[in-house]
Amino acid sequence: MAEAAAGLQAQLRQRAPIPLDATLSCAPGELLALVGPSGSGKSTLLRCIAGLHAAAEGNIRCNGDTWFDAATSVNHPVQARRIGFVFQSYALFPHLTALENVAAALGRLPAAERLARAHELLARVHLDGLENRKPAALSGGQQQRVAVARALARDPAVLLLDEPFSAVDQVTRRKLQQELARLRAHLDIPMLLVTHDLDEARMLADRITILHHGTTLQSGTPDEVMTRPASAAIARLVGLQNLFEGMLVGEGGGLRLAWLGHRLDVARIAGTAGNRVAWVIPPEGVLLHRRERPSRGEAENPVAGTVQDCLRLGPFTQIRLVPEGGGEPIAFSVPTHVAERNEIAPGAMARVTLLANSIHLMPYEPPGARTADLP
Repeated sequence: MAEAAAGLQAQLRQRAPIPLDATLSCAPGELLALVGPSGSGKSTLLRCIAGLHAAAEGNIRCNGDTWFDAATSVNHPVQARRIGFVFQSYALFPHLTALENVAAALGRLPAAERLARAHELLARVHLDGLENRKPAALSGGQQQRVAVARALARDPAVLLLDEPFSAVDQVTRRKLQQELARLRAHLDIPMLLVTHDLDEARMLADRITILHHGTTLQSGTPDEVMTRPASAAIARLVGLQNLFEGMLVGEGGGLRLAWLGHRLDVARIAGTAGNRVAWVIPPEGVLLHRRERPSRGEAENPVAGTVQDCLRLGPFTQIRLVPEGGGEPIAFSVPTHVAERNEIAPGAMARVTLLANSIHLMPYEPPGARTADLP
């Protein structure tokens, strides 16, 4: 008999109230980020896993146990699923202290042990000394830490985090992200993070699942999803600007990418000459040529153009370069001192290299089949 799969697996489908056609898996100790536009079904998926909503079809299994199976009418209640849930709004009891909020989730323990365990969990999230404060006397970040401690108090089989840092300021958000990164190193359970912040997903997640209209479009490591999207629609959803169209051409017994009169080398290329393709290159795959001294990279896919605009953002400057012959601009950034040394300014001529290893090809997408961007 095959051994039951560890971790969380879910396959869920429904037509209303929010359409779902989603598949996901999350291994013990793994943090999976669910990313997508508002209304894409991210929070609905979490509610289904927690037992707060039942999808019309599908199943949910955790460590081999079936929590939900529409076909056999299995639907374990919330309390039977051992879920730790951290809400965007904290959802703390306002009349209880931090210690009492955490202790309230420890009902399975004898009364004499609850306070000691609650003290331990609050110390784990760095709230020593604040145990007797009520939520109104705590900052937003401190309230969120209490919510995390309370979620862990349930000794959960799965930890669900629904936009947990969106209600705090940017400085506090960074601190909480760092604390989650440290905390998760000691957790051997599946963790699902709903976020609309792609930078947050890239920093914290082992894998990202992209959702749109309730449908799973792609799952993979942050690097895979952000640099090798499965389609042009996904490239737009994750905010990749350098999205172009080209054609495969035969040359020298192999294939190259034809684009605006250029013949570009591509490290991973497959298909048939004459095929139209979409292609993308992340900003880090675009290298600015030095004005006075050539670099070794200039031999690889050099493209000349005119600087459309440049925007200085502290130590980095964002540049948009319109290639010779027109077309959509190439977006990339360089250290500000590099932009200044090379006299980058609107209207200036410049040359860049498009790294062959960074160019990613995708199926051609007709103009009418486009997906809205992430907000």
